[in-house]
Amino acid sequence: MGLFDEIKKKLSHEFIDIVEWLDNTNDTIVHRFERYQNEIKNNAKLIVREGQTAVFINEGQLADVFTPGTYDLTTQNLPILATLKGWKYGFDSPFKAEVYFVNTRLFTDEKWGTKNPFMLSDERFGLVEIRAFGTYSFRINDPGKFVVDVVGTDGNFTNYEVNEHLKSLIVTRFTDTVGEANLPIELYAANTTELSETCQEVMQPEFGRVGIELEKFYIENVSMPEELKKEIFEYSRLDKLDMTKLAQFKAAKAMEAAAKNEGGTAGAGMGMGMGFVLAQQMGGMMNPQAQQQVFGAPQQVATPPPMPTQVMYHYASNGQQMGPVSIDKLKELFASRTVNKDSLVWKQGMQNWTALKDVEELKSFLGGSTPPPLPTA
Repeated sequence: MGLFDEIKKKLSHEFIDIVEWLDNTNDTIVHRFERYQNEIKNNAKLIVREGQTAVFINEGQLADVFTPGTYDLTTQNLPILATLKGWKYGFDSPFKAEVYFVNTRLFTDEKWGTKNPFMLSDERFGLVEIRAFGTYSFRINDPGKFVVDVVGTDGNFTNYEVNEHLKSLIVTRFTDTVGEANLPIELYAANTTELSETCQEVMQPEFGRVGIELEKFYIENVSMPEELKKEIFEYSRLDKLDMTKLAQFKAAKAMEAAAKNEGGTAGAGMGMGMGFVLAQQMGGMMNPQAQQQVFGAPQQVATPPPMPTQVMYHYASNGQQMGPVSIDKLKELFASRTVNKDSLVWKQGMQNWTALKDVEELKSFLGGSTPPPLPTA
């Protein structure tokens, strides 16, 4: 064997490449296999490990995609690339192609959050500002589409790069979903599981368009201003409380405080006495049987007549019906010229709207009435 044959044999062995990627990072999604001028030798070995997919790109066009396994790169294993290259009789010389290894494992615990508060409309509290944050997990389920549509020619594409795109998508779809849910504001924090599942269903088609599967989506917290939290808390308490007992309790506290403010032993004693009596009365209302055991049969207490009902008036202003208001309020409106003597008013019992000047009890608004003379001594 001549010297030329030895060199040719040695070079032929060097031409057999191994195309593989050993991932030593935790954040790389796509790695481009670098070769001089992207040349791959005939019968090169392609090794695709578990959790990887190899994508071949020819002159910017998607060619063959390989799942985990070991392959000899021949025209039989590269049908799409062979068609694109126009090989009719196989190939013996190096060929050019870009090889991208795509990490298909599950990327977990990715963070998302609203950078700025967004507005929601609530029937009871009006426009409110809320924020939200949480986590999500994803995997690449269509490596070819992902490389073509997202990665492009990036030689080392990390999850940080894709997360910037995904976070914007998540926040946009999250705010749309929350706005369309039209829930009472206090229920958002209490229904994060259901809301998370709904958001995942809404977002999945958007992720799928670029070859990504949204595996999980979690809302960890929905926050709002402290003032709104206190208002919601007070509202929920009032909704559950017996308002009659609450009013009695507050009246007892107010009377006790008033007695203390009078000063002196008498004032303190009065306060303690009132507090003790009111406490007994409230305890009796909550436990009538105990009251009967301690004090005997309840005594008949005279019930005062009902408070007289206040007459309320409706009035016309700028062609619109306003009110009802009390006669004192109507007098203030007359003094501020919101209504005048010709303004129409109406109260329960009147058949028709009548000018203010023609209603007997309202004529005092007009002034000009002369009092009778003082009696002589």
